[in-house]
Amino acid sequence: MTTRGPIASDTESASALSVTPARQQQSVEGVLAGQRKANALWATPIVRWGLMVMVASTVVIVDQVTKFLVVSSMNLGDTIPVLPWLALHYITNRGVAFGMFRQFGDVLLPLSLAICGVIIYVYRTVETRRLWVRIALALQVGGAIGNVIDRVRLGAVVDFIEFHIDELQFHFAIFNVADSAICVGVVMLVAALLIQNEG
Repeated sequence: MTTRGPIASDTESASALSVTPARQQQSVEGVLAGQRKANALWATPIVRWGLMVMVASTVVIVDQVTKFLVVSSMNLGDTIPVLPWLALHYITNRGVAFGMFRQFGDVLLPLSLAICGVIIYVYRTVETRRLWVRIALALQVGGAIGNVIDRVRLGAVVDFIEFHIDELQFHFAIFNVADSAICVGVVMLVAALLIQNEG
Protein backbone atom coordinates (compact mmCIF):
# COMPACT_ATOMS: atom_id res chain seq x y z
CA MET A 1 0.00 0.00 0.00
CA THR A 2 2.80 2.40 0.86
CA THR A 3 4.54 1.96 -2.52
CA ARG A 4 1.51 2.62 -4.70
CA GLY A 5 1.34 6.36 -3.95
CA PRO A 6 4.84 7.25 -5.26
CA ILE A 7 4.40 4.95 -8.25
CA ALA A 8 1.12 6.62 -9.19
CA SER A 9 2.66 10.04 -8.65
CA ASP A 10 5.60 9.25 -10.92
CA THR A 11 3.23 7.94 -13.57
CA GLU A 12 1.12 11.10 -13.46
CA SER A 13 4.23 13.30 -13.70
CA ALA A 14 5.50 11.38 -16.69
CA SER A 15 2.08 11.62 -18.31
CA ALA A 16 1.97 15.38 -17.71
CA LEU A 17 5.43 15.83 -19.18
CA SER A 18 4.51 13.79 -22.24
CA VAL A 19 1.35 15.83 -22.82
CA THR A 20 3.01 19.25 -22.45
CA PRO A 21 4.79 19.31 -25.86
CA ALA A 22 1.55 18.28 -27.56
CA ARG A 23 -0.33 21.08 -25.83
CA GLN A 24 2.39 23.53 -26.77
CA GLN A 25 2.14 22.40 -30.39
CA GLN A 26 -1.63 22.84 -30.29
CA SER A 27 -1.20 26.31 -28.81
CA VAL A 28 1.25 27.34 -31.54
CA GLU A 29 -1.03 25.94 -34.22
CA GLY A 30 -3.94 27.85 -32.70
CA VAL A 31 -2.00 31.12 -32.81
CA LEU A 32 -0.94 30.52 -36.40
CA ALA A 33 -4.50 29.66 -37.39
CA GLY A 34 -5.69 32.88 -35.77
CA GLN A 35 -3.08 34.86 -37.68
CA ARG A 36 -4.12 33.22 -40.95
CA LYS A 37 -7.76 34.09 -40.28
CA ALA A 38 -6.84 37.69 -39.45
CA ASN A 39 -4.73 37.98 -42.61
CA ALA A 40 -7.56 36.52 -44.67
CA LEU A 41 -9.97 39.04 -43.15
CA TRP A 42 -7.68 42.02 -43.87
CA ALA A 43 -7.17 40.73 -47.41
CA THR A 44 -10.88 40.95 -48.24
CA PRO A 45 -11.71 43.95 -50.47
CA ILE A 46 -14.37 45.24 -48.07
CA VAL A 47 -11.98 45.45 -45.12
CA ARG A 48 -9.00 46.61 -47.18
CA TRP A 49 -10.82 49.46 -48.90
CA GLY A 50 -13.04 50.09 -45.90
CA LEU A 51 -9.92 51.07 -43.95
CA MET A 52 -8.89 53.48 -46.70
CA VAL A 53 -12.34 55.06 -46.87
CA MET A 54 -12.67 55.34 -43.09
CA VAL A 55 -9.27 56.96 -42.49
CA ALA A 56 -9.31 59.21 -45.56
CA SER A 57 -12.90 60.37 -45.04
CA THR A 58 -12.21 61.16 -41.38
CA VAL A 59 -9.32 63.38 -42.42
CA VAL A 60 -11.41 65.10 -45.11
CA ILE A 61 -14.35 65.73 -42.76
CA VAL A 62 -12.21 67.15 -39.94
CA ASP A 63 -10.22 69.23 -42.42
CA GLN A 64 -13.25 70.70 -44.16
CA VAL A 65 -15.19 71.36 -40.95
CA THR A 66 -12.28 73.24 -39.37
CA LYS A 67 -11.76 75.26 -42.55
CA PHE A 68 -15.47 76.10 -42.72
CA LEU A 69 -15.41 77.34 -39.12
CA VAL A 70 -12.38 79.52 -39.84
CA VAL A 71 -13.75 80.99 -43.08
CA SER A 72 -17.20 81.64 -41.59
CA SER A 73 -15.95 83.29 -38.40
CA MET A 74 -12.76 85.12 -39.45
CA ASN A 75 -11.73 87.62 -42.09
CA LEU A 76 -8.81 86.84 -44.36
CA GLY A 77 -5.62 87.82 -42.54
CA ASP A 78 -7.18 87.76 -39.05
CA THR A 79 -5.21 86.25 -36.17
CA ILE A 80 -6.71 84.84 -32.97
CA PRO A 81 -4.23 83.88 -30.21
CA VAL A 82 -5.02 80.49 -28.66
CA LEU A 83 -1.91 79.75 -26.60
CA PRO A 84 1.37 81.64 -26.14
CA TRP A 85 2.83 79.51 -28.94
CA LEU A 86 -0.30 78.80 -31.02
CA ALA A 87 -2.65 81.03 -33.00
CA LEU A 88 -5.37 80.81 -35.63
CA HIS A 89 -4.19 82.87 -38.60
CA TYR A 90 -6.49 82.73 -41.63
CA ILE A 91 -4.67 82.87 -44.98
CA THR A 92 -5.04 81.28 -48.40
CA ASN A 93 -2.27 79.41 -50.14
CA ARG A 94 -1.90 78.52 -53.81
CA GLY A 95 1.09 76.28 -53.10
CA VAL A 96 1.40 72.86 -51.50
CA ALA A 97 1.73 72.00 -47.81
CA PHE A 98 3.19 74.77 -45.65
CA GLY A 99 3.01 77.28 -48.51
CA MET A 100 5.72 75.73 -50.66
CA PHE A 101 5.80 76.03 -54.48
CA ARG A 102 3.23 78.82 -54.74
CA GLN A 103 4.59 79.68 -58.20
CA PHE A 104 3.29 76.34 -59.51
CA GLY A 105 -0.28 76.89 -58.33
CA ASP A 106 -1.89 76.29 -61.73
CA VAL A 107 -0.51 72.77 -62.08
CA LEU A 108 -0.99 71.65 -58.49
CA LEU A 109 -4.61 70.55 -58.90
CA PRO A 110 -3.95 67.96 -61.64
CA LEU A 111 -0.69 67.03 -59.92
CA SER A 112 -2.52 66.43 -56.63
CA LEU A 113 -5.07 64.24 -58.38
CA ALA A 114 -2.29 62.25 -60.05
CA ILE A 115 -0.52 61.77 -56.73
CA CYS A 116 -3.77 60.53 -55.16
CA GLY A 117 -4.08 58.00 -57.96
CA VAL A 118 -0.52 56.77 -57.43
CA ILE A 119 -1.01 56.43 -53.67
CA ILE A 120 -4.25 54.49 -54.15
CA TYR A 121 -2.48 52.16 -56.60
CA VAL A 122 0.36 51.59 -54.13
CA TYR A 123 -2.20 50.98 -51.37
CA ARG A 124 -3.77 48.23 -53.48
CA THR A 125 -0.43 46.42 -53.73
CA VAL A 126 0.57 46.65 -50.05
CA GLU A 127 0.85 43.31 -48.27
CA THR A 128 -2.05 42.36 -46.02
CA ARG A 129 0.00 42.43 -42.81
CA ARG A 130 1.32 45.94 -43.40
CA LEU A 131 -1.50 47.68 -41.52
CA TRP A 132 0.49 50.78 -40.55
CA VAL A 133 1.61 51.30 -44.13
CA ARG A 134 -2.01 51.24 -45.25
CA ILE A 135 -3.02 53.73 -42.57
CA ALA A 136 -0.11 55.99 -43.56
CA LEU A 137 -1.17 55.95 -47.21
CA ALA A 138 -4.81 56.56 -46.30
CA LEU A 139 -3.81 59.61 -44.24
CA GLN A 140 -1.95 61.01 -47.23
CA VAL A 141 -4.92 60.42 -49.54
CA GLY A 142 -7.29 62.10 -47.09
CA GLY A 143 -5.00 65.10 -46.75
CA ALA A 144 -4.55 65.43 -50.49
CA ILE A 145 -8.31 65.24 -51.11
CA GLY A 146 -8.96 67.86 -48.43
CA ASN A 147 -6.69 70.34 -50.16
CA VAL A 148 -7.99 69.40 -53.62
CA ILE A 149 -11.51 70.32 -52.48
CA ASP A 150 -10.21 73.79 -51.54
CA ARG A 151 -8.51 74.24 -54.91
CA VAL A 152 -11.69 73.30 -56.77
CA ARG A 153 -13.99 75.46 -54.62
CA LEU A 154 -11.78 78.46 -53.84
CA GLY A 155 -8.82 78.31 -56.21
CA ALA A 156 -6.50 78.15 -53.20
CA VAL A 157 -6.04 76.21 -49.96
CA VAL A 158 -7.24 77.58 -46.61
CA ASP A 159 -4.50 77.56 -43.95
CA PHE A 160 -4.99 78.66 -40.36
CA ILE A 161 -2.75 76.85 -37.84
CA GLU A 162 0.29 78.88 -36.80
CA PHE A 163 3.02 77.86 -34.36
CA HIS A 164 5.37 80.58 -33.18
CA ILE A 165 7.92 81.39 -30.48
CA ASP A 166 8.09 85.16 -30.25
CA GLU A 167 11.13 85.17 -27.96
CA LEU A 168 13.14 83.42 -30.67
CA GLN A 169 11.40 85.27 -33.50
CA PHE A 170 10.36 81.86 -34.82
CA HIS A 171 7.19 81.52 -36.90
CA PHE A 172 6.46 78.16 -38.47
CA ALA A 173 4.67 78.01 -41.82
CA ILE A 174 0.90 78.28 -41.48
CA PHE A 175 -0.86 75.01 -42.31
CA ASN A 176 -4.11 73.06 -41.92
CA VAL A 177 -5.44 69.66 -40.85
CA ALA A 178 -4.91 68.16 -44.31
CA ASP A 179 -1.25 69.19 -44.29
CA SER A 180 -0.86 67.60 -40.85
CA ALA A 181 -2.39 64.32 -42.05
CA ILE A 182 -0.05 64.23 -45.05
CA CYS A 183 3.01 64.82 -42.86
CA VAL A 184 1.96 62.24 -40.26
CA GLY A 185 1.35 59.75 -43.06
CA VAL A 186 4.79 60.37 -44.57
CA VAL A 187 6.50 59.96 -41.17
CA MET A 188 4.59 56.73 -40.50
CA LEU A 189 5.47 55.39 -43.95
CA VAL A 190 9.18 56.15 -43.55
CA ALA A 191 9.20 54.61 -40.07
CA ALA A 192 7.47 51.45 -41.32
CA LEU A 193 9.95 51.07 -44.18
CA LEU A 194 12.92 51.59 -41.84
CA ILE A 195 11.58 48.99 -39.41
CA GLN A 196 11.08 46.57 -42.31
CA ASN A 197 14.65 47.07 -43.53
CA GLU A 198 16.06 46.56 -40.04
CA GLY A 199 14.03 43.40 -39.69
